[in-house]
Order: sequence, then C-alpha cells, then structure tokens
Amino acid sequence: MQGKIIKGIAGFYYIHVPSKGVYECKAKGIFRNQKIKPLVGDNVEIEELDEEKKLGNIVSILPRQNELIRPAVANVDQALVIFAAANPNPNLNLLDRFLIMMNKQDVETYVCFNKQDIVTEKEQRLLEETYRLGGYHVFFTSALQGDGLQQIKDIVKGKTTVLAGPSGVGKSSIINFLIPTAEMEVGSISEKIKRGKHTTRHSELFALDDDSFIFDTPGFSSLYIDNFEKEELKSYFPEFLPYEEFCRFQGCAHISEPQCGVKQALEEGKISKTRYENYLLLYNELKDKKKY
Repeated sequence: MQGKIIKGIAGFYYIHVPSKGVYECKAKGIFRNQKIKPLVGDNVEIEELDEEKKLGNIVSILPRQNELIRPAVANVDQALVIFAAANPNPNLNLLDRFLIMMNKQDVETYVCFNKQDIVTEKEQRLLEETYRLGGYHVFFTSALQGDGLQQIKDIVKGKTTVLAGPSGVGKSSIINFLIPTAEMEVGSISEKIKRGKHTTRHSELFALDDDSFIFDTPGFSSLYIDNFEKEELKSYFPEFLPYEEFCRFQGCAHISEPQCGVKQALEEGKISKTRYENYLLLYNELKDKKKY
C-alpha cells in the first residue's frame, strides 16, 4: 500500500493513503541502519498492521524527485513564500534569503504579499517592481477580505507546494481557506500525539486532493546563508544576468570594480536598489564568515 508522509513527530509518521485516510506508522529499523531518514513529502510503501486503527509500518521509501535542506522536505514542485505587505512591514532581506535558498535548490518560487487592503497602490507597485525585475511571480492577497485567494488555489492545483513565511503574515488564514478541513485534520493527529494544534513546529503536508499538496512549514524570523561561496551569490540574483556581459572584468563581483554593467543598470533603475543592497549585505556576511 502506497501513501505520502504528511507529518513526522517523535518517531511516528502520518501517511496519507488515497481513499483510505491517514495511517500512523513507524519506520523499520533498516532505515536507521542505512542512515536514511524519512522526510515529510516522501512517497512510501507501508504494510498495514491494523486497518481499523489505521496503524502500519513504513517498509520502503520511493525514489525522491528532490530533497530540500531548509525546510527538510521531499518531492517539492514549487514554493509559495508569504509576507505581509504591512503590519508587520516586510523584511525584504529575509525574503531575499529565502529566494536564494529556493533558487539554489532549483525550486520555482511565487512571492505573495498578504494584507494588501492596508497598503496604498504606490506601496504595492514598489514591492511588485522590486521582485518582478528579478523574474519572480509576484501577487497580492487579502486573506481578511478574500481578495486574490482564488489565484493561490490556481497556483497550487496539481502541484506539491512549500508554503513558507514569517509568523503573523496570515499564512494560517490562507491555509484554512485552501483546506477548510485542515484544522480538523491537525486536531485528530494532535489527539493521537497529545500536542497543541495551533503552532506549526514541524513541516506538515496537507492534501487538497489526491494530486495537490501543501507543505506548511514553521514560521521563520531568520535564515542563515552559509552553504556556498560569496563568489556564487550573484548567480542567485537573476536580474544581474542580462547586464554582466557589459562588465569590464570577467568574474566581476559588482561591488567595487570599475565599468560594471550591473552597477550601471542599478543607476539607470533597471535593478532594484533594495535587492542590490541586500546582495551587498549578504556578500559581506559570507566574506566575514570566510575569515573565521
């Protein structure tokens, strides 16, 4: 019997089996011996121990399409990162860190700014231009008023999507719109493991239907970019690429070099000043780490 891991806690894995429901399973010792850890999102083969109580064992993990490090999940098609347009004001440095991580892991990312009802059109346009210049899909929603939520439904249809963002941006409201039964499902699992159901502490997968899934990941307030060299950072800012051919020096870092095509594009407003400043901050962060 095959299913998909939707949650893993304290050695127990909760497996969504199409048309049969959620099974509570343990992983066989062979995985420990082979140093393989099942991940939320894994497609697995399970043996049924008790049909009535929905208990089983994971006997094999099917080949992974991909595996993300942060968050630690498997078989992801795309990411949807949600920030508030205001209240709290979006931390764009944090957003850029997330985009870099997804870019490095080859995951297509959509950027959603929620709470559009409390910002002006000018503020919306500025946020949109900042990320559209980088080639990102950007859209706005108001979970409070229901605006733009159908667009999210369309984006996640038929895909497995990582939903991420800081706490307090309306992520839970959006999940409850997409999956009205989510709280009920979480509640039934929480009853089994005696955990609270309102705070996301672990990555969790919700099934919209048999081929549409959403990962809800813990709210984050900081992300460390530390698993690559400062020289490769520029490749994760897609808006730099069209202008690099105009740089005088091959391997230009776009910081202090003369006749830099990227800096020229910045002056002409073709590259977002905010994005470029975040690039400088991250470059120096990686440079300082290299010293120690």
